Amino acid sequence: MKKNLGKIDSVIRILIGIVLAYLFYENYVSGTLGIVLLSVSGVLVITGFMGWCPLYRLFGIKTCQVKNGFRE
Repeated sequence: MKKNLGKIDSVIRILIGIVLAYLFYENYVSGTLGIVLLSVSGVLVITGFMGWCPLYRLFGIKTCQVKNGFRE
């Protein structure tokens, strides 16, 4: 699987994921919406650390320069 997220994109995803998880754990968001946002935050953090997003691949988007499958 080739990387398709740039460094800035990855950091932004991780930060948004942390904020969404914080909102859930501090009970600012609860119920079904809270669970959905917690799931989204998990996906954002995982894709941020992996550097690969399946939706970006589906639409052919790359926010980083890739050489032989590795980030430069």
